[in-house]
Amino acid sequence: MSSEILTVLEYMEKERGIARADMIAAIVNAIKAAALKGVNSGQELKIEINPKNGQLKAWALLKVTDSVSDPKQEIALEKAQAIKPDVQIGDVLEREVNPSELGRIAAQTARQAVMQKLRQFEKDRIYDDYKDMVGNIVTGTVRRRERNDIYVDLGKSEAVLPGREQVPGEEYQPGDRIRAILLNIESTPRGPELILSRGSPRFVRRLFEVEVGEIADGTVKIEAFAREPGYRTKIAVTSSDPKVDPVGACVGARGARVKTIVRELNGEKVDIINWFPDPKQLVLEALKPAVPRDIVLDERAKRILLRVATEDLAIAIGKKGQNARLTSRLVGWRIDIEEHKAEVVDPRAQAIKSLVDTFGLTAPIAERLVGVGINSPAAFEGVDAEALVEAGFTAEESADIMQRVSGA
Repeated sequence: MSSEILTVLEYMEKERGIARADMIAAIVNAIKAAALKGVNSGQELKIEINPKNGQLKAWALLKVTDSVSDPKQEIALEKAQAIKPDVQIGDVLEREVNPSELGRIAAQTARQAVMQKLRQFEKDRIYDDYKDMVGNIVTGTVRRRERNDIYVDLGKSEAVLPGREQVPGEEYQPGDRIRAILLNIESTPRGPELILSRGSPRFVRRLFEVEVGEIADGTVKIEAFAREPGYRTKIAVTSSDPKVDPVGACVGARGARVKTIVRELNGEKVDIINWFPDPKQLVLEALKPAVPRDIVLDERAKRILLRVATEDLAIAIGKKGQNARLTSRLVGWRIDIEEHKAEVVDPRAQAIKSLVDTFGLTAPIAERLVGVGINSPAAFEGVDAEALVEAGFTAEESADIMQRVSGA
């Protein structure tokens, strides 16, 4: 049995990181509890395990009396003195027993209790090892796929990448290396479960913190963030140092930094823009290269109406509305985009209105004047009442028109 115990101690210490002293305490308590349920029921035991060789020793703890009523708890003085000559009535005698005498059932129960304790050690160790790593990127090896979940070997522990946290289009096979963010540690009936994510915006944010030193040291700050996993990400950044271009810092020399991130995201598009506190400015920045012709803000409802030219409409909305949705999340306002329709100007109606507004003419008279070629106030130069009569106006109408023109 000592070799079995030693094997367990060494394995748990080296492979699972469980301290040998903790394992010994768990085994001792398990054997004690198991022995009390077996043939030694009612007997108090003292058990020790040598941490170097795994050797187990057991003693029955018996109270020395002059009259024994319970042989499992007491021992007569004469028998006690035969084992330890100086023992006295009332003392507790430790009588060594053969571990095999603890019973087969006790041994089996102890084994089960030990395994249960080991599982509890495992649970506690997983939580302790990873509780400070939540929010960090971890690297592991794909072990297997169950239904839509991917199980990843992180070395000392196993984590799960749920289907909801995966990126559409990404496929992994057993043995593939994978990077993801440790999103959370969930409590389950089986113990703590490490939850990974590649679809969370926090994964991309963390990639930028790792790749961009200016973000890590706080010089550049990510003010707003929006992502559709596998398709596109938009981030808005600012700099606390006027000498540092926040967008340039994130892009890197010749795009080296952002290319590394895009490569990790398997080609997902990443838009990096300057952040503005004014939602109108931020929208204009986020929609580039599309340029809205008109912007209407409803601050109470936090809605923005954008009117864009026909040629910019597809760019502003994006594939399946993707660009509009990301911009809306980035700004935090609801965004509606519609086509900008230029007003068609009717030159005849405009000329009539000009004559009515300038001279106070009635619309029918102004319309007749436009019909004969007088389509602006300047067109009356050289025109007199006789010319108007010749054009079909009555003498009274001609006189009234010329009076209004001369008085204007």
